[in-house]
Amino acid sequence: MLTKDELPECPVATTVQLIGNKWKLLMIRNLVYNGKQRFSDFIKTIPSISKKVLTDNLRALEKDGIIERKVFAEVPPRVEYSLSELGLTLRPILDEMRDWGIAYKSEL
Repeated sequence: MLTKDELPECPVATTVQLIGNKWKLLMIRNLVYNGKQRFSDFIKTIPSISKKVLTDNLRALEKDGIIERKVFAEVPPRVEYSLSELGLTLRPILDEMRDWGIAYKSEL
């Protein structure tokens, strides 16, 4: 997790730094609205993301405490990603973004 000294002074900039790229937002969207996801679920629902970019962003979200990674001791190994308690607090933000997007599209 980042320290306070590593984060921008502006709280909006902090949020953008943590979740502001399109891939992270789409990954968080999946977890908010669909629950636990496996790597293959992300690949199916975010078709233009590469495996490397997905892996890098999953690691970053986990490092920042937004998602949790659970590895099951099976052969082959199974890994599931879910929102952490902190990540769950992003739901109202995603709901507002969804509602705004719906309203914007209806105005066109």
